[in-house]
Amino acid sequence: DGMNVLFIVVDDLRPVLGCYGDKLVKSPNIDQLASQSIVFSNAYAQQAVCAPSRVSFLTGRRPDTTRLYDFYSYWRVHAGNYSTVPQYFKENGYVTLSVGKVFHPGVSSNYSDDYPYSWSIPPFHPSTEKYENDKTCRGKDGKLYANLVCPVDVTEMPSGTLPDIQSTEEAIRLLNVMKTNKQKFFLAVGYHKPHIPLRYPQEFLKLYPLENITLAPDPWVPEKLPSVAYNPWMDIRQRDDVEALNVSFPYGPLPDDFQRQIRQSYYAAVSYLDMQVGLLLNALDDVGLSNSTIVVFTADHGWSLGEHGEWAKYSNFDVATRVPLMFYVPGMTTSSVSQGERVFPYLDPFSHILSLVPQGRSKKVVELVSLFSTLAELAGLQVPPVCPETSFHVALCTEGASIVRYFNPSEEKVEEEKDVCDDTYRCFNEEPVAFSQYPRPADTPQWNSDKPKLKDIRIMGYSMRTIDYRYTVWVQFNPNNFSANFEDVHAGELYVVETDPNQDYNIYNNTSHGCFFKKILG
Repeated sequence: DGMNVLFIVVDDLRPVLGCYGDKLVKSPNIDQLASQSIVFSNAYAQQAVCAPSRVSFLTGRRPDTTRLYDFYSYWRVHAGNYSTVPQYFKENGYVTLSVGKVFHPGVSSNYSDDYPYSWSIPPFHPSTEKYENDKTCRGKDGKLYANLVCPVDVTEMPSGTLPDIQSTEEAIRLLNVMKTNKQKFFLAVGYHKPHIPLRYPQEFLKLYPLENITLAPDPWVPEKLPSVAYNPWMDIRQRDDVEALNVSFPYGPLPDDFQRQIRQSYYAAVSYLDMQVGLLLNALDDVGLSNSTIVVFTADHGWSLGEHGEWAKYSNFDVATRVPLMFYVPGMTTSSVSQGERVFPYLDPFSHILSLVPQGRSKKVVELVSLFSTLAELAGLQVPPVCPETSFHVALCTEGASIVRYFNPSEEKVEEEKDVCDDTYRCFNEEPVAFSQYPRPADTPQWNSDKPKLKDIRIMGYSMRTIDYRYTVWVQFNPNNFSANFEDVHAGELYVVETDPNQDYNIYNNTSHGCFFKKILG
């Protein structure tokens, strides 16, 4: 009988985690999971916004195949009747359970989180989720606001709790039910934080004194950034505390002290999340299932914290597309665990200063679209076939190859440079690449640049990340027939990872890039 799966997906979490080398953050529980896992340090989402990314990795298809670039269509109706990861597990005898934000709620998952196709029982949503955007943040004047930066006293919150606390409690309850019923399960737990508003228990601020918080290393809009690539962070401008700052559209900038507060609260929200993950994994130990459960931890995309003068997601930069990704597989990433042995004792973020290194780390560039085939292989299910060129009519196939082949990082040898291209770069035929994309309504930042509706999309930024480069072309796009015209390039970006890790110096215009262009067309 196969392994259970605990699939943890976090909203808007970039890899600010101890196990990813962040020196400031306190994330002992996620780091402890990493110490028993294979950790991918170069994992990328296929589109840096919630619904398109989630539908993409849950179906194993890219956004051009799900045809979801916004929030307003259901793939089964609009694109094709594609099977999802939980649906595949359910059809293979698993009880599939959804807690919190797994599918993006609303029309993009048929107002039902794709129940009953994907889940054995109706998905659980925390009852206090509906207060997320209400005025629950106390200002200096004692009044309540709908702020971006929102540390709260949990006892003053509606029902005296927060959504992620409720999700953890429900997930723990379900683990106990599964143990009692001895049913093999696929349990997906979707955490909201650090998605905005940055609303978390105020005690987590203590972990991050403001004097320790720096600005982003590159808090300015890069000189050679094409205007089409910039996202004007409309969603944070609409919060009461940001609105009061009267920041100019589209480039800002936000005042330095407020930038520090946002960064401080993002970190605090990550530690609050870490506590929830710690309680959940500790419960997996409690029910004695740590030796028979695969744990996957990832996020739907990242979040800019002032880099390039940008905030939020909605771009093709690494800060928006790169995600944490780790897999704990008993007996594979760790030596086998004996029954009853604790793998995940709860670690208090307030007292545990520990630096645990990941069990294994892979620098291979990987994509979230590979999750479907990877999870199938790890669970011993038949790996879905690779999709044909056009797959709208194919219910079960995947556009991302399994990455289980990278799970033994000691075998990562330095590949000899094989194909030397006509130009200065080698054509990376052997090398894995990650594709991401982002739509825009116009060449310059508009009020709807972050989240254009399908009918308003005029340009698609196709982006490719290799171990050495980030290459993006912004091309003409027709939303009526979903076609991109690569003959009509509006702008381009090319960044060299080694000399420009923060992607501030666009060398697209002073380089030949035939190789990249061929690959992105491919």
